[in-house]
Amino acid sequence: MKRSHSRVAHGLVVAAGLLSILIAACVGAARIPLTHAVLTLLHPSASPRWEALVIWRVRLPRALAAYLVGGALAASGGALQALFRNALAEPGVLGVSNGAALGAVLAIFGGLAARSPIAVPAAACLGSVAVTLGLVALTGARRASNSQSLLLAGLALANLAAAGTTLTISFALANYDVGRQVLAWLLGGLDGRTWNHVAMASAPILGGTAVLLGHASSLDAMLMGDVTAAAVGVNPRRVRLHLVLATAAMTGISVAVGGAIGFVGLLVPHVARRMVGAHHAELLPACFFGGGAFLVVADILARTVIAPEELRLGVVTAVIGSPFFLFLVMRTHQAAER
Repeated sequence: MKRSHSRVAHGLVVAAGLLSILIAACVGAARIPLTHAVLTLLHPSASPRWEALVIWRVRLPRALAAYLVGGALAASGGALQALFRNALAEPGVLGVSNGAALGAVLAIFGGLAARSPIAVPAAACLGSVAVTLGLVALTGARRASNSQSLLLAGLALANLAAAGTTLTISFALANYDVGRQVLAWLLGGLDGRTWNHVAMASAPILGGTAVLLGHASSLDAMLMGDVTAAAVGVNPRRVRLHLVLATAAMTGISVAVGGAIGFVGLLVPHVARRMVGAHHAELLPACFFGGGAFLVVADILARTVIAPEELRLGVVTAVIGSPFFLFLVMRTHQAAER
C-alpha cells in the first residue's frame, strides 16, 4: 500500500478520534452546543461554570478513558493476530481479561470496593498479573515456546479464571447490591471514570503500545513462521515473551478501568488492515487510534440510546462485534474448505 495512502488513512482515523471526543463532550443529560464545548476546552474560565464542570470533571475524563482502553484493546488484538497467525485472535485469548475480571469480582464481593475507589482497578490489575505470571510459568520464559503452547495455556487459564468468577457470582447474587455491582462491572462500562483512572491507565497503555511498535518489524517476519523469522535475525522466543507481557499489561489495565469489554481487539484490526495494509509499523498505530475512536463512539451510544438510562458498554460492543465475528468464522471456514 502506498505510503501517501497510509498517511491519509492515519490522518482520517486520528481526526475521527478527536471528533468523537469532542462529540462526547457535547452529548449527555445536559446537551452543550458544539461551539460552547470547543470554547470550554480551550478556555475553561471563559465558559459558564456548570459547562466547565460537566466537561472537565465528567465527560472529558470518561472520553479519554474510553479512548485509551479502546486503543489498548485494538493494538493488542492487532499484535496477537500476527503472533498467533490467527485472524480470530484477540486480547481475551491469553486469559488475561478473565484474570482481571476475577480479581475485580473478588474485590467487589469482599467489600473492598466500598472502602476505596481504586480497589476494583487494583484487584483487576493483580488478577491480570497473576494470569500473566502463570502463562509465563506454563509456557516457559527460558525454554522453547511457540504460539500454540501460549494459546493452549491461555485458554486453560481463561477457563480457570472464568470458573472462579462464576463461583464468586453465585455467592454474590445472594446479596442484591453486591450481585448488581458484580454484574454491572462484568458487562463493562465507563460511568464514573475520573482523571485518576486516566492517569492510572496512561503509562501502562502507552508504554505497552511503544513496546508493540518496537517489535513491528519482528511481527512482520513472524507472520512467515518462526524458522523464517529466525533466518532474518529475529529471536521468536524473546519477541513472543515481550509481546505477551506487553499485551497482558495493556489488557489488564483496560479491564481494570473499563470492565469486561469484548470484540474491540477483534473487529478494529481487521478494519485497520484494510485501510493501511498489513505492515505492523503502520497497522498498530491505526489499530490504536481506530480502537480509541470506536470505543468513544460506542460509549456515546451506550449513554444516549435509552437516555437518561445507560446501556452497558460491553453490551454495545457485543451487539456491533458479534455479527462481525460470525462473518469472520464463516469466511475462515469457507477458506479452509477450498
